[in-house]
Amino acid sequence: MKIALAQIDTTIGDFAGNTDLIVRNAACARERGADLVVFPELALCGYPPRDLLEKPGFIERSESELIRLARNLPPIPALVGYVRRSLAHQGKQVANAAAWLEGGRVVLDYAKILLPFYDVFDESRYFEPGTAVCVHEFKGSRIGITICEDVWNDKNFWTNRLYPRDPVEECIAAGANLLLNIASSPYNTEKIQLRYDMLKAIAGKRKIPVAYVNHVGGNDQLLFDGSSLAFNARGDLCARAHAFAQDLVIFDTEDGEREIRRAPETESEEIYLALTVGIGDYVRKCGFKKALVGLSGGIDSSLVATLAADALGPENVLGVSMPGPYSSPGSIRDAETLARNLGIEFRVIPITPVFESYLETLDSAFEGAPRDVTEENIQARIRGNILMALSNKFGSLLLTTGNKSELAVGYCTLYGDMAGGLAVIADVPKTTVYSLARYINRSGERIPQACLEKPPSAELRPNQTDQDSLPPYETLDAILKAYIEENRSTDEIAAALQPMDPNLVRRTVHMVNAAEYKRQQAPPTLKVTAKAFGMGRRYPIAQKFYE
Repeated sequence: MKIALAQIDTTIGDFAGNTDLIVRNAACARERGADLVVFPELALCGYPPRDLLEKPGFIERSESELIRLARNLPPIPALVGYVRRSLAHQGKQVANAAAWLEGGRVVLDYAKILLPFYDVFDESRYFEPGTAVCVHEFKGSRIGITICEDVWNDKNFWTNRLYPRDPVEECIAAGANLLLNIASSPYNTEKIQLRYDMLKAIAGKRKIPVAYVNHVGGNDQLLFDGSSLAFNARGDLCARAHAFAQDLVIFDTEDGEREIRRAPETESEEIYLALTVGIGDYVRKCGFKKALVGLSGGIDSSLVATLAADALGPENVLGVSMPGPYSSPGSIRDAETLARNLGIEFRVIPITPVFESYLETLDSAFEGAPRDVTEENIQARIRGNILMALSNKFGSLLLTTGNKSELAVGYCTLYGDMAGGLAVIADVPKTTVYSLARYINRSGERIPQACLEKPPSAELRPNQTDQDSLPPYETLDAILKAYIEENRSTDEIAAALQPMDPNLVRRTVHMVNAAEYKRQQAPPTLKVTAKAFGMGRRYPIAQKFYE
């Protein structure tokens, strides 16, 4: 049997567009000789629909669109994820389901059993869990159908299991000799390899072929890598789709020709692909065509502008230099060189006259108080105002340029450098920013080398560098990863990162906690690490717990 793994990029709530995309891929699968085509979890409505699931009209549209899809599919069976009413007398009224469509009708329907409720997942908030596994006979095989989390509880792979049930084991006990899993599994670093290892282990240890189809593309903060996979009963890789691109690959269960795409070779390549896909989908799905970036001549804004140019095309990106009283000639030159290297439009709008006007206006209100961070923030807010004015005037989405290290400790200005519509690298630590810049320059200088070599600086006061206020970024990022992603205590961090000054760890953690009010006013962040600021990290602002 030949199974087509169709990883597609859907838009939440675009039922007509998603249906057309499914139909086109089904036709392609049939033309390539597939016997069955499989689509991702919630492919019909897009993932994650979040509180749209509380609207009865959304569920009704999903159910009616499934009927339309069944009638319009080419003559090939299809497994499609969608939402429907749960029909439960008690509990949630919606189910996360998979429908087998064949001959113009719904042949079977399966409701997801394991509903994740951690990190970015809220599924038990919305869905009623299924009660029984589903095994379907087709072309001489007994196919066990599962949805995403259903395969993430294998006792042979996980030391700590989150659920008492194992749908994979139940499918095999019910006679399944082939396992299908449709998924919308978001990307983070190490996730692609983790999924590969887990699915390979299920196939090899259970001695059952496994086909896995994942969503691809960006929906708000979540990025989906695709990387759909199929293994035979020996645990050998038989099919793999592209990472971060729509694709359709064929899995031949009879050990025929193997269709295996190249996987990203490095973490930098993965993150680069994830961020470009995230920018492109966010801009287009929100109805924009163009983006603009404030160019300081530093490494962060240079990286964001390069990612935007690659995601949207250089003709759709505007870079704006806004030199102030403390901007160095080198920074202005580097911003211009970057724009020329990328082929993006470039403008210079000096802010010194506006800044001086601010100071004059506020002089009497400040009553001779010494200058401090207030005046630094004024410069950042002037730049934010200018960029937002350009965004409003020309209908371009403003991309912010702050990295995760800065956002973590509050080294950023509300309504200044935090102003914008999408925080592109706010989940990218500063050390990774440099790694990405080197990856981008692997075949030639696009980001000026000076941006990688000069000490990082906000240039808001004379001779300022980031390390005037922060630990070296290698040290800072190690502390932040341990605290934010690994949830370690200050004592554990100091002990694990020896030699490490415990007072430095405590000061850093205090800065992280104190900056929560800023982060909750930040634009949406593209998630690439195990724990990003945003929908997967929920901390109170007003609280008194300090380690």
